[in-house]
Amino acid sequence: MVLEGNPEVGSPRTSDLQHPGSQSSCVLSSPGDDAQPGEEPIKYGELIVLGCCEEGGEETEAQRGEVTGPRAHSCYNGCLASGDKGRRRSRLALSRRPHANGVKPDVMHHISTPLVSKALSNRGQHSISYTLSRSHSVIVEYTHDSDTDMFQIGRSTENMIDFVVTDTSPGGGTAEGPSAQSTISRYACRILCDRRPPYTARIYAAGFDASSNIFLGVENESNVLQDGSLIDLCGATLLWRTPAGLLRAPTLKQLEAQRQEANAARPQCPVGLSTLAFPSPARGRTAPDKQQPWVYVRCGHVHGYHGWGCRRERGPQERECPLCRLVGPYVPLWLGQEAGLCLDPGPPSHAFAPCGHVCSEKTARYWAQTPLPHGTHAFHAACPFCGAWLTGEHGCVRLIFQGPLD
Repeated sequence: MVLEGNPEVGSPRTSDLQHPGSQSSCVLSSPGDDAQPGEEPIKYGELIVLGCCEEGGEETEAQRGEVTGPRAHSCYNGCLASGDKGRRRSRLALSRRPHANGVKPDVMHHISTPLVSKALSNRGQHSISYTLSRSHSVIVEYTHDSDTDMFQIGRSTENMIDFVVTDTSPGGGTAEGPSAQSTISRYACRILCDRRPPYTARIYAAGFDASSNIFLGVENESNVLQDGSLIDLCGATLLWRTPAGLLRAPTLKQLEAQRQEANAARPQCPVGLSTLAFPSPARGRTAPDKQQPWVYVRCGHVHGYHGWGCRRERGPQERECPLCRLVGPYVPLWLGQEAGLCLDPGPPSHAFAPCGHVCSEKTARYWAQTPLPHGTHAFHAACPFCGAWLTGEHGCVRLIFQGPLD
């Protein structure tokens, strides 16, 4: 897990990421003690799953290495492909609970490692055991903390988990067969939020199981979350957004206004001379329609869909742009719909390569320069909307539209 804010490893990375706030949130939250009827509960922050495509989802042509025709788009891009349901969703808002459920360290015991399981028999007592050697363990008993709220994250669907997170497949890839096992812990981590200003949020490795216990190999450090902090669950990466970040956010209305403005310019296919238009997100994840813009990701020239220019001798997904003759992937353009991943309300001028998700220049360049965790030891820049690994010199391309001839 990448835990940011540890004083021993340097200051946490912060960013100027923006967020749309409550009007675009699919959240699971509870009102706080001070919330009056009709008032919004105090929000600690939000967690957003980065680059998530559900396992088993359908891949785009560029991801499959095919160019046979338009296909359905299956990435989360603002919502789970199967819909946000209960505790399993693409985003979770953490708000102050009606009653504090946090815990804090109380009593420490040194004990022989083989006797740990017997010592942790009290389900009503939260405790963490640290195995220091084959013969020596430390058990820390926890007691109720009326000053904090605790939220637990993991793969388990048991009641103690507030945010159920499953593995994400970069670029929509699927995991099949016996080896398709989750790498996310059932009790991956927990976040403790102060119930009083400034509502500091701290993240800790591992969460309490059904027996109120945590087993760790070594003791871990806590970390203060800041806006833009990344949380690596070794199978999925979460982005933490603070209330301050939410206030500076572009809204979904702004993103929709950008879409309408782009369509009002009446971009045309330079070859077929047909008018192109970005589809409304209200239509859901459907196959590209006749007006869907497509792009050659090496050069950025935008066209309507056509079936010529295949260069299979260069690769299964290679096509030649009829304007500049550069050969590369040819994919449909999709507007990024998770506003929490956008840095500004700028026009949709750039697309990630090779997936074709569209956003502002500032957003595209930021994520193209931000390596995301991959596995346990590797980092790679990826599209924040679908998780596809970015390719090319810059990881994104400026879109070149042709205006109407009239």
